[in-house]
Amino acid sequence: MSLMLQEITEQPEVLERTLIAEREKVTKLGDFLRKKDIDLIVLVARGSSDNAALFGRYLLEITTGIPVSLSAPSVFTLYNAKLKLNRALIIGVSQSGEGADINLVLERAQSAGAYTLAITNEADSSMAKIADETLLIHAGREKSVAATKTYTGQMLHFYMLAAAIGDHRLDYHKIPGFVKQALKLEPEIQRLVERYAFMENCVVVGRGMNYGNSYELALIMMEPCYVVAESFSSGEFFRGPLAIIERRLREI
Repeated sequence: MSLMLQEITEQPEVLERTLIAEREKVTKLGDFLRKKDIDLIVLVARGSSDNAALFGRYLLEITTGIPVSLSAPSVFTLYNAKLKLNRALIIGVSQSGEGADINLVLERAQSAGAYTLAITNEADSSMAKIADETLLIHAGREKSVAATKTYTGQMLHFYMLAAAIGDHRLDYHKIPGFVKQALKLEPEIQRLVERYAFMENCVVVGRGMNYGNSYELALIMMEPCYVVAESFSSGEFFRGPLAIIERRLREI
């Protein structure tokens, strides 16, 4: 079994462990944030974590009614902008917690009056030390090049946070079981992927809550599979990029 596949199979256990360890902390955090009257949430991340944050943006806006923005770190690191964030929640998302630009955004946001939250897999990371509060992914060390168990762990934290801040009932405790059921599809997936063995280019299309996942799948196609992949919103794809489809290009 490959290292990446091994870590994929660990996901139900990781998610269950994260639920048990962090649920009480997230509930208390939700009560605290409700009292702060937050009117803006800003997510800051890179790579796979940024794709998880894109999912979180949709989920948090839908469930809380609070506008959510994805941070452009260069606003702080390159242009040294001063933002008014005294009623904002800034959430840094990083597997390692050591992204220098992400951590700088958290520091600058704190100085501008924001409350900062870290979502990371590393309790002793720089991000965890900077943020006002930290939500941990209890995934153990992730060794594969493409993120798997930490990516879904980040998404789980967005579910937990949305349930704690918003007014919607979210049965996120069912997620580890759903993941376990999905893993039973492995034999079927092995048969399906044979048709893609010689794929060189592909387009990944998604929308809404799956928009971030479309970016993550495209990234995984490029990193471990060496397939040139592009991701599009399905709404945007049919407004022009559809023209790039030809016989040797696959759509997922």
